[in-house]
Amino acid sequence: MPFNIPILLTWLRVALIPLVVGVYYLPVHWLPRSDQDMAATLVFVIAAVTDWFDGFLARRWNQTSAFGAFLDPVADKLMVAGALLVLVHLDRVDHFLAFIIIGREIAISALREWMAQIGASRSVAVSSIGKIKTAAQMTAIPLLLWHDMLFRFIDTQLLGEYLMVLAAVLTVWSMFYYMRLAWPLIKEKGGMME
Repeated sequence: MPFNIPILLTWLRVALIPLVVGVYYLPVHWLPRSDQDMAATLVFVIAAVTDWFDGFLARRWNQTSAFGAFLDPVADKLMVAGALLVLVHLDRVDHFLAFIIIGREIAISALREWMAQIGASRSVAVSSIGKIKTAAQMTAIPLLLWHDMLFRFIDTQLLGEYLMVLAAVLTVWSMFYYMRLAWPLIKEKGGMME
């Protein structure tokens, strides 16, 4: 397993995920709910920044690796899934939206793994739709974790809900986009592999 700063940042992101969840298990007399929200938001934002920063450094320092390419999306999906589960538990995100987003991540991960096995992983490379979807959900999640007025006039819950609906729509759209790209190979090779 290669070890460098970008991979260290990715591991840091994985380590921060339980903190986003765990802060809500602290007794309220230790940390009031508003402080829990603030702590979870801060940890999630730090994790999201490491997501951008590790990719930037890996490209800048030419430290990309197969392991880093594997670990980075796994960390992203764990981070989003963990935060969505917390938000569902807190009744800040609709169960159905969380199911769509998490289900799509599982389906596309399986598709990418299968495409890699047949040597066609470039056919399902990240698209601009996927990048916009990721930006929408990475903005929505901290807004929903914050769950309070921002600058006294931004209702973060309402804005977060709108962005989460947008992320869910883009999630479905991007899933169909990837499936359409992969469909010829699925038809051609689908029966040959188990």
